[in-house]
Amino acid sequence: MQAVAVTAQGGPEVLQLIEQPDPVPGPGQVLVRVLAAVVHPADVAARLGLIPGGPVEPPFLPGWDFAGEVVQVGDDEAEYRPGDRVVGMVPWYRTRGAVGAYAELIAADTGWVVPLPDGLSPSAAATVPLNALTARQALRMMALPPASTVLVTGASGGVGGFAAQLAVRAGHRVLAVAGRDDEDWVRDLGVARVVPKDLDLAGIGPVPAVLDAVPLAEPAAAVVADGGVLLTTRPTPPVDPARGVRQQVVLIEFDQEALRELIVDVAGGRLRTRVAATLPLARAAEAHRMVEAGGVRGKVVLTP
Repeated sequence: MQAVAVTAQGGPEVLQLIEQPDPVPGPGQVLVRVLAAVVHPADVAARLGLIPGGPVEPPFLPGWDFAGEVVQVGDDEAEYRPGDRVVGMVPWYRTRGAVGAYAELIAADTGWVVPLPDGLSPSAAATVPLNALTARQALRMMALPPASTVLVTGASGGVGGFAAQLAVRAGHRVLAVAGRDDEDWVRDLGVARVVPKDLDLAGIGPVPAVLDAVPLAEPAAAVVADGGVLLTTRPTPPVDPARGVRQQVVLIEFDQEALRELIVDVAGGRLRTRVAATLPLARAAEAHRMVEAGGVRGKVVLTP
């Protein structure tokens, strides 16, 4: 099979198309032909060696989220059959590139995947796992009382977009920070107010809870009310302890049942997602450049 490997730490040019033996599914696994794999900022960070736990020694395969079709099952596998469509997430924080989604085939543990409903494209489905699970986890970590006000930065993006929708659905008042050229899409998520990202956030707060999905760091921290909660997707400078702000980093923990629910919601139109561009696997370096440049409306997806 073909796969894309990070051959050295560095710029997008270190992403190289390589040939590898086809993986063979073991007990409790399915062999999935990948039809879509998402390019995340986390993949860029892995390529640069800027990930929790320290750099991964190249070569390794990047990629968390994928969708595709089962082509073979392990000897004891009864839930799936060849031809079944699935969507899932490589727990990259555990595999650390020994298995990655930038490949034509993945031998995936059945605990990594859920059924892909009819009517939902593999490209759209693949945008869900890492982003939506992180957003759902963040809201649970906030432990907000009913009808709270939440500020979400990066609401045009994957984690922020899902977080805004889930918070609205939970009955919270959502203030969503978005680019001036993307306000309509964010407004349609049902938020109470769209805040342009170039606006000084100092005039917005204080609010009891902030999910800084970008993260903006100090500007977002300044909006949190004393005694409130600030969640970020990467470590940011500590808030003055005297303010009593609960500050935490959201690190993804895979939840198969939660993913099953989220995928059904996306397929049913109850949650929205979007794909900015699809590129063939061989153009992974170009896809990384797009993600690093920013400003893409939706996720960049690699296809066979």
